[in-house]
Amino acid sequence: MRSHYCGALSTANIDEVVTLCGWVDRRRDHGGVIFLDLRDRQGIVQVVFDPDTEEHFRRADRVRSEYVLKVTGRVRARGDATVNPAMATGEIEVLGKKLEILNSAETPPFQLDDYTNVGEEVRLQYRYMDLRRQEMQDRLIMRSKITSELRTFLDDEGFLDIETPILTRATPEGARDYLVPSRTHPGQFFALPQSPQLFKQLLMVSGFDRYYQVAKCFRDEDLRADRQPEFTQIDIETAFLDEREIMAITERMIRELFKSVLEVDLPEFPHITYKEAMDRYGSDKPDLRIPLELVSVDDLMQQVDFKVFRGPAEDPAGRVAALKVTGGASISRKEIDGYTKYVSIYGARGLAWIKVNDVAAGVEGLQSPILKFMPDEIVAQMIERLSAADGDIIFFGADRAKVVNEALGALRIKVAEDQGMIAPGWSPLWVVDFPMFEEDGEGSWTPLHHPFTAPSCNADALSANPGEALSRAYDMVLNGCELGGGSIRIHERAMQESVFRILNIDEAEAEEKFGFLLNALQYGAPPHGGLAFGLDRLVMLMTGAHSIRDVIAFPKTQSAACVMTNAPGVVSDQQMKELNIRLRQSRTESEKAQ
Repeated sequence: MRSHYCGALSTANIDEVVTLCGWVDRRRDHGGVIFLDLRDRQGIVQVVFDPDTEEHFRRADRVRSEYVLKVTGRVRARGDATVNPAMATGEIEVLGKKLEILNSAETPPFQLDDYTNVGEEVRLQYRYMDLRRQEMQDRLIMRSKITSELRTFLDDEGFLDIETPILTRATPEGARDYLVPSRTHPGQFFALPQSPQLFKQLLMVSGFDRYYQVAKCFRDEDLRADRQPEFTQIDIETAFLDEREIMAITERMIRELFKSVLEVDLPEFPHITYKEAMDRYGSDKPDLRIPLELVSVDDLMQQVDFKVFRGPAEDPAGRVAALKVTGGASISRKEIDGYTKYVSIYGARGLAWIKVNDVAAGVEGLQSPILKFMPDEIVAQMIERLSAADGDIIFFGADRAKVVNEALGALRIKVAEDQGMIAPGWSPLWVVDFPMFEEDGEGSWTPLHHPFTAPSCNADALSANPGEALSRAYDMVLNGCELGGGSIRIHERAMQESVFRILNIDEAEAEEKFGFLLNALQYGAPPHGGLAFGLDRLVMLMTGAHSIRDVIAFPKTQSAACVMTNAPGVVSDQQMKELNIRLRQSRTESEKAQ
């Protein structure tokens, strides 16, 4: 139907007769000559119709924005005065000879340019229009290129693209499952996979030692800018490679991806332990572009009478940490109050601070409402430890270690954004040596990653002291975002059963939920491990988008709904009957309640 894409034309096509298909981006009538900007996924080209082609000129006069056209014409050079350097095709235009209107269009619900401020709800309701915008076209084209580059790399490295089931059974992955009722097995349910975890492990047992999949995954959880109920991951699993080798091959994959797509050479990937990341940055996915760090001052605060600080400092589960902001003394009291409110989101009950006006003047050169509670010598030691200088401000967190880390870790990012302290470029790293378990607040253990992650110790040491055990897990982080996480898996039944016991999964439950895995581990399961990259998050970072919703063709809203199709929706009583499902509240009552 067409010979060329609009945006693919150049001076090399001058004097060629071409046929183009696309949408009218803009129409202009200049003194009896009609100019149409014709758009397709490759870009825009200017088409000119003059009265010499009477029938087609009249037709061009009828078209409006977003009409779908087929145009045949001759490519010619623009005059020097009319060259448009802002367009890729700005040196040429097409002199239209024939025009066919393939379809008309109503007035668009919003302007399809990058300068119109349109609410996200409207954009998602008319997503098929939103996707016509050049910005969205570029992002989805880059997403396709990224996926293709990753597939090519993995194919070349001997990985096999193998699909795993979408209808499976519920597994403990840390979030709620989407359940699918079975019509043929009344009262029973499938679950949509949160990840292909167990199936890819079974592929390792089956002898497919290098697997990958561009996998759809589903989690019924609360949403954020970087979360969706259905998302895509680049899922990788290998046998007979240890964590060092897996990290090396996947790091090389990401390096080559950035080089081929963005022409960027990523810097060194430092390895940071989980403990170091939490101690220094308050986060297990630190943004190393930010030159701010947390500094522990527990030992100093054990020597003060100020209970707000001394209590957490003496508590084995507590922490007192300081965050020095260079040049931050200019931060106003109003801004400090705003930061105090901000950290309360993370459970902090307040935000203490000290402004450093004149270090040489000692305590007299400091400004803070907490100084009266602290001996001068302790203040002096703290200022020295933090290397504080004139014009700095120091923020403090004192509470349970988890609260302090989350609050000051978030404040570190917030202050850096507000003060313009985030360096340009890319800062990748690996976070390693994660704890195997964390306490759930009720005296029980939960896995920090998932229950199939291998510990770095033997089963006896694991059972004797699960709180101190480290896992063989690793996360790749880029600019404060977790790109991917993985681990070496448990490949021996005895070790897997030990982990289940620590998690209070008894033999009957383990057999009922994971009997197929436990049986498979008895038949020569090789040492294996893997890693899964969040494709949506990776594309978001590489395109500079602010939300993964801007790199997914048809995403859900914050409430996990599709406003374009009005999903989720009700189903007929007959379908409910076939599935042996009865709602606890009738639809009529539910509608009245709404």
